[in-house]
Amino acid sequence: MICVSIGRTRHKMVVAEQRYLADKGAELVELRLDWLSGMPKLDQLIQDRPTPVIITLRRQSDRGRWRGTEEQRLTILRSAIVAGVEYVDLEADIAKQVRRYGETKRIISHHDFEETPDDLEEIYRQLCGLDPDIVKLVTMANAPSDIIRLLRLVKNATVPTIGFCMGEFGVASRILCGKYGSPFTYATFSEDRELAPGQLSFEQMKDIYHYDDINIKTDVYGVLGDPIAHSMSPQIHNAAFRNRSINSVYLPFRVAKHALKATLDDFEWLGIRGYSVTIPHKEEVISKAELKDASVNEIGAANTLYRGADESWCASNTDYDSAMQTIKLGVLGDPQATDDEIDDVSLAGMKILLLGAGGVARAISRGVVLQGAALTICSRTHKRAVALAEELGCQQVLWENRGSAFADILINCTPVGMHPNVDETPFEAHWLREGMLVFDTVYNPENTLLLKQAKERECRIASGLEMFVRQAALQFERFTGGPAPVETMRESVRRTISPVKY
Repeated sequence: MICVSIGRTRHKMVVAEQRYLADKGAELVELRLDWLSGMPKLDQLIQDRPTPVIITLRRQSDRGRWRGTEEQRLTILRSAIVAGVEYVDLEADIAKQVRRYGETKRIISHHDFEETPDDLEEIYRQLCGLDPDIVKLVTMANAPSDIIRLLRLVKNATVPTIGFCMGEFGVASRILCGKYGSPFTYATFSEDRELAPGQLSFEQMKDIYHYDDINIKTDVYGVLGDPIAHSMSPQIHNAAFRNRSINSVYLPFRVAKHALKATLDDFEWLGIRGYSVTIPHKEEVISKAELKDASVNEIGAANTLYRGADESWCASNTDYDSAMQTIKLGVLGDPQATDDEIDDVSLAGMKILLLGAGGVARAISRGVVLQGAALTICSRTHKRAVALAEELGCQQVLWENRGSAFADILINCTPVGMHPNVDETPFEAHWLREGMLVFDTVYNPENTLLLKQAKERECRIASGLEMFVRQAALQFERFTGGPAPVETMRESVRRTISPVKY
């Protein structure tokens, strides 16, 4: 179950949002009374309530907003219990001052906004001794390993326990706590109204992660990267799992570059079945794999880690195959082309200008060289272009001279033009030549300024969205061993990046 926290300054907005959430399927709402600008009018807030509620009145010392006296706070909490609310949240230090009465359940809570402390188990033992119906233990994750400690505690709990970590490192634990027995998790009313660090919205919890369907048998997948908050991989993979009725969830895992090996070792406890891998881990993650696809050996980077038939880790690079497919689809100019028709396209002898020298650029550049194309690399960081060109035995050109290079195919592997900088382009419109193929690996927005100008100049185009969907579909097939619902995945990305939600 998902508990949605409401924090508003006016009573009428609290009441309105309760009713809105009930209409959207919310089953439990937390009323953060400390957010109200005046003294809480309890009767107004709980009379004819459309869902069960938790009454919470957090002090400023506990990162809340209550400005009244402690005696006033305790009186309101006691009044809520007498009024018969379903739950009341009590910090450990006041639990003995607010007695049990009637049917109201006691949530005895502890929050640490700085760290996940070493004495976590001792804190939990103390909370369990304060006559709780539910224990709530929430800490700040300063490293991915912190979520393992807290989730292990939830799994082994002797009292019903809500436990997860705050912060970007802790996001996954807000979802996984349900797998290990947490009675519920917390979400915020909307994405732009976060009441605690790393909190997800009710809509995200319900529509992306399908929290209420998660159970102990749910398989776990995720994306490894730093940064990771911008990733659309959870949207596309969770939509695919949903379409295929697979009991799996796909989560974002922020992992710093120096912490990859230790994190993967710690995450073995979670039983994770597969990872998508993004910057800065595509090279180092290879050492985790016992088996590697030919593309990984050729490129020296992997974007996929998955369990093989014997449970060993396998590494693959679906950027490579998806990029080649997308380029060849663009050469054909037929969006309905079959896989066999795409495979039959030859890039041999074609002149290709590739902008960028990062991870995706490395995958694509190796692919087109292996296909026999004549490649020229151009990067804003010239020494990276030189190094990659020397490695591949191809040409390179200065960034300021990129417009003078003749090309049958232009490939943008830079982030120029990516949301929110949608008015930028890495290649001036007057440099584009009628009939050339322009492939932009940026997928948000789908129609970048580069692609818009290419259409105006009567160029053929290939979009980054197509590549992103294809690489994710190949990952899905490696994860599950079954075919990917490509149209569902494509639609999920378009819905996510669309300025008009539909």
